[in-house]
Amino acid sequence: MLTIVIVIITAIVSVVAFNNRTVYFRLLFNAYQIRYDRQYWRFLSYAFVHAGWGHLLINMLVLYSFGANVESHFASYFGATKGGAYFVMLYVFGILFSTLVDYGRYKDDYNYNAVGASGAVNAVLFASILLAPLSRLIIFPIPIPIPAWIFGLLYLGYSVYMSKRGNDNIGHSAHFWGALFGLLFTFMLMRQDIIAFYSNLLAR
Repeated sequence: MLTIVIVIITAIVSVVAFNNRTVYFRLLFNAYQIRYDRQYWRFLSYAFVHAGWGHLLINMLVLYSFGANVESHFASYFGATKGGAYFVMLYVFGILFSTLVDYGRYKDDYNYNAVGASGAVNAVLFASILLAPLSRLIIFPIPIPIPAWIFGLLYLGYSVYMSKRGNDNIGHSAHFWGALFGLLFTFMLMRQDIIAFYSNLLAR
């Protein structure tokens, strides 16, 4: 299962970086160093290091919880090989796409750094929401399950609001753009069936 492979690789790299600050600083996202030092690998490598154990565990738990569902949908729709390739594309391009706005915003700021797979994880999460909007999610601290599509709308609105405030040291912009990429990528892959599904859903 590709989800488990990604979780294992991310966990290994993150743990190494926890114990080796040289590795940590070599892999994190820094738009200034990408632009002026041509360290282009940072567009991808930042997603494999995390700020701490809590950051790593939350991201990997969400990825594990929803990645298998998206993998299954892609495999049943496209076949195992092609579906697996599309799942990898969803994750990898989610990593890239989620930082493009921050790259433009911080390319001249040497002190801005970012780490974590949240953008790519959100791409997978929102692909899952698009494919199963009526599934129910339990989100702490809300004690009751809520429909996935309601959570999605609330989360996107929250990310936009917090990104504008920008005072809590969390990459809300990357969260938003990763989620948006997951929606758009999955829609473009399966647009005819998704349109038919939502048309039937709205007609009920």
